[in-house]
Amino acid sequence: MFPKPIEKSSTTVQVTYQALLPIALFLWLAPLVAVAMFSIRPDVDFTTGNFWGWPSSFELFNNYGQVFNSSMPRYILNSFMITVPTVIGAVALSAMAGFALGVYRFKGNLLIFFMFIAGNFVPFQILMVPVRDLTLDMGIYNTKTGLILFHIAFQTGFCTLFMRNFIRALPYELIEAARVEGIAEWRIFWYVVLPLMKPALAALAVLIFTFIWNDYFWAVVLTQGENAQPVTAGITSFNAQFRAMYHLMSAGSIIAALPPVAMFFLMQKHFIAGLTLGAVK
Repeated sequence: MFPKPIEKSSTTVQVTYQALLPIALFLWLAPLVAVAMFSIRPDVDFTTGNFWGWPSSFELFNNYGQVFNSSMPRYILNSFMITVPTVIGAVALSAMAGFALGVYRFKGNLLIFFMFIAGNFVPFQILMVPVRDLTLDMGIYNTKTGLILFHIAFQTGFCTLFMRNFIRALPYELIEAARVEGIAEWRIFWYVVLPLMKPALAALAVLIFTFIWNDYFWAVVLTQGENAQPVTAGITSFNAQFRAMYHLMSAGSIIAALPPVAMFFLMQKHFIAGLTLGAVK
């Protein structure tokens, strides 16, 4: 059922694996290395077609200085103002919904749970027009509030699936013991269940932070201009009418990628614990 460890494979398989692994790693890292190299090239290299040759000069401080002197700090601030409330809202709602669906037994429990799951299988492209029209009717188009509300609604389904399954794996005897002591249900959630969910909350927070921060599609559909657009859409502001400033776009992309990377390394311990909890007894 499960893949056999590579150490137990034949010598030929092990040698092939060891030979292909660096190639796969190189192919995976090549686009990232290319963006990093583009970010330190001068503008003249792109106008002369010197994309992959040795840079005519190294413009590290000049390129990144131009990025920081542009509207990029504003776009980064917008991303934080959109991502952080979304993570808090989606994780909080899914924790409560997961508790209700995972602990209580009532008619329609599975139906509601399946509705949360079904939302994850809807292609988000087909929602573009109705969601945009809805934000226009509500007066929240091209606002950070509209993008936050949509992301919370769209991410809560996946988060609830994650939380409900995690809570179902917790010892139900703890909840029963708390009820015998006469503790209110909201206190059981806050003082008994929630502390046990810290690894899952941390793992989910990292995932949702990355999803929302890296979102480009909805940032373009629901916002425009530097007042509300996040950094993923704001990078395209370096495009002029007849040319694209690839060196500044690459530098902006590197800067935009730093917060989710930092978020992962800061929460790495809790993230791995949340994903592996329950894998072994």
